[in-house]
Amino acid sequence: MDLYFSPLACSLATRIALYEAGAEANFLEVDPKTKVVQNDGSDFRLVNPLGLVPTLRTDDGTVLTENAAILQYVADRFPKAGISAASDTERTRLHQWLCFIGTELHKALFVPLLDKTAPQDAKTYALNKNLSRLDYLDNYLKGREFLLDHFSVADAYLVTIINWTMATPPVKLAKWPNVKAYHDRLRTRPSIAKAVAEEFELYKAELARHKAAA
Repeated sequence: MDLYFSPLACSLATRIALYEAGAEANFLEVDPKTKVVQNDGSDFRLVNPLGLVPTLRTDDGTVLTENAAILQYVADRFPKAGISAASDTERTRLHQWLCFIGTELHKALFVPLLDKTAPQDAKTYALNKNLSRLDYLDNYLKGREFLLDHFSVADAYLVTIINWTMATPPVKLAKWPNVKAYHDRLRTRPSIAKAVAEEFELYKAELARHKAAA
């Protein structure tokens, strides 16, 4: 299968899931500005017209989009990895957390903060309206190791999003000690440590490439 990704974007969660599963995949880097696939110079928009990562091409050629859907596909494709749900009720919980992370944190809070073109009023609105989501998460994580009773693709997604606090100074993790402890703990997990280290190097190369082109 082929995973189209951009360094340290939300597609990092799928890389983590694939590493957890010990799955073979081709990782195809997409420049977030030009939408050029760095591996072969092709136009990523021919694969996904929206130009958004992650995008996954399965072994039979099916193209899948949307982070939550791709994570659930990987979890179900490799059941022995144990990163999906163990029961119908737990599957609903998994869906719940993937939706929460994607809507309440990813899109509502962090996208406005990370968008360099967003007006300050939009950033202030996002902070005022959505920091309560981190309060909710902090309370939930008290005394818990993972979002479910075991590591799942929801944790891969949440760790990826929490990583973005390094680029959003208004969101200081020290205010949410349970979230911070969760993040610090999971960053040492082998699949996560490997994925983050690899993509951090690619991210630095991406920044250098953009600077040279400016």
